[in-house]
Amino acid sequence: MLNNAAARKAVSGAVDPLARGLLRIGLSPDAVTVIGTVGTCAAALWFFPREQWVAGTLIITALVISDLLDGTMARMSGRSGPWGAFLDSTLDRVADGAIFGGVVLGLAHAGDTLSAAAALLALVGGGVVSYAKARAESIGVECNVGIAERAERIIVLLLACFLTGLGVPYVLPIAVWLLAALTWITVGQRILHVRRQLRTLATPEDAA
Repeated sequence: MLNNAAARKAVSGAVDPLARGLLRIGLSPDAVTVIGTVGTCAAALWFFPREQWVAGTLIITALVISDLLDGTMARMSGRSGPWGAFLDSTLDRVADGAIFGGVVLGLAHAGDTLSAAAALLALVGGGVVSYAKARAESIGVECNVGIAERAERIIVLLLACFLTGLGVPYVLPIAVWLLAALTWITVGQRILHVRRQLRTLATPEDAA
């Protein structure tokens, strides 16, 4: 979840000793990835639908450390490789779906069906953003563009949930509508970006 290199470096001093300790007790990086995902999903789908925004946000934020731990453990144990990267990225999307799904249910429980619909749009759009990148790379072009990538979307949503739990009005509806708009703008940006690259790579015969 923390894709920013500076953010990862800032917390590495706390993460490294914990990673060593988990390796010593025999826990694998893959196990930490799975545990973090299951914990995130459980917290999001238990607390958010009940409008327990602060508790859910704090637990999910604490579990973000697993996203740092698994990579650190893999590096320390010499297990870094494509499988770990694939598993981590795949389960990240599962966690994202649970977080946004929990918010959808919480907003519906509060009677704000319009905001729940916006959160659902953001959830679907987030999946399309990730798919667009993966599909682009599968046909040989890069797709690292967009104003609302994964980390930014999750940070904005969790911050809005936390502030809502503290009693700040309107912040969560504003956040989900903003995320829905920005996410689908990002989808459009990625589509256009890939289209421009393919046009550049196309031969005159292909263009005809």
